[in-house]
Amino acid sequence: MLTKAPPDDVATRLAVDIRRKVGELSASPSGVRADGSTSIADLLAVLCGEVLRRPAGGGPGEVGDHLILSKGQASGALCAALASTGAVPQPQCATYADEGSRPGGRLVKRLPGVDFSTGALGHGLSLGLGVALAERCYGRGGRAFVVLGDGELRQGSHWEAAVGASDLAADNLTAIVDHNEREADGRSEGTLSLRPLVDRWLGSGWRVLSIDGHDHDQIREALQGPVEPGRPTAVIAHTIRARGVPGPHDERA
Repeated sequence: MLTKAPPDDVATRLAVDIRRKVGELSASPSGVRADGSTSIADLLAVLCGEVLRRPAGGGPGEVGDHLILSKGQASGALCAALASTGAVPQPQCATYADEGSRPGGRLVKRLPGVDFSTGALGHGLSLGLGVALAERCYGRGGRAFVVLGDGELRQGSHWEAAVGASDLAADNLTAIVDHNEREADGRSEGTLSLRPLVDRWLGSGWRVLSIDGHDHDQIREALQGPVEPGRPTAVIAHTIRARGVPGPHDERA
């Protein structure tokens, strides 16, 4: 059984609900990538439950923020988060990955709270930079948050965007790296080393915060705290795949 959340803790209750919905979706005929989806459940719970001001930019004349899920294999978690916050009807979330369904197998822009359809990995940070610059150009005050998988950071396009964001002083852009050290073929480091990951972001001109990606207080402090003027922020969130779900994968091996 999943641990019950205290009734007064919105983010904790939301994280439990996201994991529960991911579990239900994983048992559906179409299935879902449950391991990588549960590793970002706490990050999405704080983002969607407490941080974002009117997701997907809000309406005309409103201050809104943008959430871009670059690690598309975890779309099930975002679908669950949108359903848990009421942005997407629960029955619609249940059709995730079904043929012809509105959510589809990778979330698409026609869903409330989704700015961009999630396609091939490697493009999320570039999209986030464009959104952040647009918010600045129009003087709307919105922020862009991009959730990245650590494995996809081997894509060169991410680092081109990282250098560009620094050069353009996009301090309203935050990259959140789901650093669970795993990917479909095994350990991330076993494919191509990302180390030293913090130094790579620092070398690209970013402010870097390293946190426990399951500690809601640390997530809040990293995402709600003041930005550093002129510098984008990279949050390295150390996570565990399938965290919060009973079983042998609830710890690093």
